[in-house]
Amino acid sequence: MSRTPTQLLTPRMAGVLERIHRAKRPPFHSLTPREARLAYRMGAEILDLPRAALPRVQDLTVADRPARLYAPSEARLPVLLYLHGGGFTIGDLETHDSLCRQLALRSGAAVVALDYRLAPEHPFPAAVDDAWAALDWLHAQAHTLGLDGDRLAVGGDSAGGTLAATTAFHARDRQLPLALQLLITPGTASAPHSASHRFFANGFLLDAASIAWFFDHYLPVGQRHDWRFAPLEAADHSQLAPACVVLAECDPLVDEGIAYADTLRAAGVEVELELYRGVTHDFIKMGRQIPEALTALNACAEALKKHLKP
Repeated sequence: MSRTPTQLLTPRMAGVLERIHRAKRPPFHSLTPREARLAYRMGAEILDLPRAALPRVQDLTVADRPARLYAPSEARLPVLLYLHGGGFTIGDLETHDSLCRQLALRSGAAVVALDYRLAPEHPFPAAVDDAWAALDWLHAQAHTLGLDGDRLAVGGDSAGGTLAATTAFHARDRQLPLALQLLITPGTASAPHSASHRFFANGFLLDAASIAWFFDHYLPVGQRHDWRFAPLEAADHSQLAPACVVLAECDPLVDEGIAYADTLRAAGVEVELELYRGVTHDFIKMGRQIPEALTALNACAEALKKHLKP
């Protein structure tokens, strides 16, 4: 007998969702973008690990955008450009500070988090343009920060994973030395039509109504087949940087994540696929409660170590 969506959840994940439900927080789609940003910032790190101390945390400007550097040592380190999640509409340097610290601490690489422009004030492709410009800047200017601009990775979660995937195309076409694309629960399709979108449409943290709200703020329906929004629809996936794809089983985006990993493999791209059972979207930011978050952080770190080694 097949299990219901709720029966797939781990006990700890089910407990987290129950506590969120009892808190009766208004869903993002019921708020204005400004209200949603404030609500997301207030709650983003409640379940995340405490902010780890690092020898170097520095606010800076990268390609005319605010950014934050996290470095676990003063050595000439390789660099991960990190693009936060939030449906292209919410999220910032503060909402993903703990996650970026963990990636730097566990991998030994420097992490540069980018505060890219958000919709609806800055609709598609503003976020894409910012991500591409930041990678160009890091390749050319990382030495000014004491870092190695010839050992680069790009990564992100959710919408940030989408941006990271599109940035890998930019790196290929510009012949930039991108060693890894780290795609954490990314969106890759032009429309939410997969079975997982239906199966996990409500009650699994990322609801269908909120996905529609994010998309509607970011770009009109007529633009959604653009591969910079839907990298599954790119014409040529060959010769892209190796990928580490981290997915959650109980996530509306899981099917398109698997489809993207399969598409990359079919094009000859090296792919490491990590699928975490019984957890939802955004689980990697729940390290205080969800043990799979720690396993996933370590998997991300190992992929960065492997591909960014001298």
